[in-house]
Amino acid sequence: MKPTDDEARSGESDGKGPGSETDAAWKPGGLSTFVHPIKVRWADCDLATIAYTGRIPNFALEAIDAWWEAVVGFDWYRLSMDKGYSTPFVHMSIDFLSPVTPRSVLECAVRPLTVGDSSIRFEVVGRQAGVRCFAGEFVCVFIETGPFEKRPIVPEIRALIEAWMG
Repeated sequence: MKPTDDEARSGESDGKGPGSETDAAWKPGGLSTFVHPIKVRWADCDLATIAYTGRIPNFALEAIDAWWEAVVGFDWYRLSMDKGYSTPFVHMSIDFLSPVTPRSVLECAVRPLTVGDSSIRFEVVGRQAGVRCFAGEFVCVFIETGPFEKRPIVPEIRALIEAWMG
């Protein structure tokens, strides 16, 4: 759902878009919160002096990768190279709510929304100085790296994710 102009400027929403259903519960240090800080650089910006649109999904994926390392114990590289599993993305949707700039640290809050047989759906909400800049959903599937074939989520990894979700 597209926010109104006032909502976009304030970083607030009507409670129906990505990132809105649990915004009040997403405080740093909360049990279901993983916040990954990102320093936005000049090189991330376009001629409008805001983060280039293509960098926003990259910031979100960097935050999800950091979540994997913190929660599961393996970032994507180690998961693929050392364990033989990968999690390519099959869906991304992002609502842009307020410009991202180099003025403040971008705090990307990550949480898994659902865990299927072989897929995980994440929500990532990016904020700067307390203002929601973007909110998105990202779905990845679990595969075996070598043959690039879909597979069920490894039970040990599923247990770690579900334990973190509560």
